[in-house]
Amino acid sequence: MDPLLPEPDTRPIEDPEEWYSTSMVGIPPQILGAAAFNRSLRRLTICGTRETHPGLFQLLGRCATQVEAAAAFAHYMAHHFGLGPPAPDDGPAESRRAATSYLELLRGWGGDSNSAKAAVLKGWVESRFGLVPVFHKEPLGVFPSSAWADYLREKTDIRFHNNCIHQQIDLLYEYGQWSIRHFKKPGPRFVRLWRGTNDFAGQRVDERIAGRLAEVRLNNLVSFSSSQERAEEFGDWVLETEIPTVKLLFFPGLLDDRALNSEGEFLVIGGRYKVRAYHGYL
Repeated sequence: MDPLLPEPDTRPIEDPEEWYSTSMVGIPPQILGAAAFNRSLRRLTICGTRETHPGLFQLLGRCATQVEAAAAFAHYMAHHFGLGPPAPDDGPAESRRAATSYLELLRGWGGDSNSAKAAVLKGWVESRFGLVPVFHKEPLGVFPSSAWADYLREKTDIRFHNNCIHQQIDLLYEYGQWSIRHFKKPGPRFVRLWRGTNDFAGQRVDERIAGRLAEVRLNNLVSFSSSQERAEEFGDWVLETEIPTVKLLFFPGLLDDRALNSEGEFLVIGGRYKVRAYHGYL
């Protein structure tokens, strides 16, 4: 090593959030991930997505109902990204494989929020909003670590990056935001949701405010339910909070597919939230 150059800084990083700064929504992650942002009424849009796909939003503009909009979105995505089973003439049978789909990732999350497909979704949140995860199979603390290595390997798994998958999720998010503003559901600005948990490994308590009120740092992508009773089935403790609709990636009724819909599940972009925490069976 050149003796005139400084030694590289190889010290472990206590919290990668301290140096992560990517953002494609025009708001720094430190602001976007703060609890105060959740009351700001700021709209979010992923840079360039609507401009790149004007045809989709022209189609959506002709839709009078959510059902029609969901069908138009599914049609556009299938046509633009070649979704569906491989054509018979796409080569030898052993080499044919269906193109990766946003629906595949949503179903993967529904089956296991710590799967490789779920890691791809968490990686998308990192890339677009700059919010790093705090949990994937185990707490993601000091960087580097074996837990971080496993997460980084799974979020970049080439099996799920063969069909512009981040761009697909961009369109899912933008379609969801269009739908909220157009149909005023489940918003228009906020939605009260519940999350059940048996421990706080997947979220960190930053500050206890008073009694059962606390400020927590949620994972960068996390599931909530619109039903308190449903949330209680997933853990002894329940977190209750108001989610700004600009932080919804997915909500029931958005798609005509059954992905996540059967459980009334919402996919929420994380960060810090003020919550009411209580024992689900009290």
